[in-house]
Amino acid sequence: MNRKQFLGILGLAPLFYAMKNLNQLYNYKDQLPNTEKMPVLFLGHGSPMNAIEENEFVAGFRTIAKTIPTPTAILCISAHWYTKGTKVTAMELPQTIHDFGGFPKELFEVQYPAKGSPELAQFTKELLLPTEVELNHDWGLDHGAWSVIKHLYPEANIPVIQMSIDYSLAPEKHFELAQKLQALRNKGILIIGSGNIIHNLRMVDWANFNKDNHGYDWAKEAHTDFNKYMLEGDFKSLINYQNHSTAWNLAIPTPDHYLPLLYALGLKNNNEELQLFNDKFVAGSLSMTSVKIG
Repeated sequence: MNRKQFLGILGLAPLFYAMKNLNQLYNYKDQLPNTEKMPVLFLGHGSPMNAIEENEFVAGFRTIAKTIPTPTAILCISAHWYTKGTKVTAMELPQTIHDFGGFPKELFEVQYPAKGSPELAQFTKELLLPTEVELNHDWGLDHGAWSVIKHLYPEANIPVIQMSIDYSLAPEKHFELAQKLQALRNKGILIIGSGNIIHNLRMVDWANFNKDNHGYDWAKEAHTDFNKYMLEGDFKSLINYQNHSTAWNLAIPTPDHYLPLLYALGLKNNNEELQLFNDKFVAGSLSMTSVKIG
């Protein structure tokens, strides 16, 4: 082989690599059996302490899990991975990230050793084209993911990947991005959005943190609107959340915990049921309202 032939082969290397990845993608899709359409969840995750406490909300997570077929894998969109650009975890063994402070040592000792799925990450990347998606090997599972998934699947025996929320996108773009993930639902993939519809930490009523279903008047007003629009299927009003009342502005002071809801709603088909659960307030300015679609 002469130098020219050798350089020619080197020039084809990127093509060979792309073909290898494409073959792996097709193999993964072929290996995944077609299933009945999986439900979609939005989970109000609340305090990280829900990971280790026993309360009505974690009981609600466990109860809803019993109504769902065992997933092939899980794709979670968490409020706590808020990035420039869209990213998907693509490592074999994602770390358990303790992305909080000031909590008991017991909480920091929790590990959720679910496997990842580089193949599902690649499949997701392809589905979202032409949006550029980075396959990420540095993140893992943040508490928006593991603190709730551990109650759904305590044995950590379901592979989990996370998809980040691109803060540069308009709300309607998040909704549209979610719609491209529909094919995953027919392959046994459970898609979970994790956040809180009402999430104003600056206004938490610490003195009444443990008071049952305690919500400020503005939170109750916004909550009534949110539930009405969800149950009526008026998702346009929910997408345009910035154009509503002062109550909505107080409920959503920043979009990070709200946007995972739009990912769940973007996956709803017209004939599918939308069910609310854990539909209560905490500490005046938070809601644990969760949603099952399908």
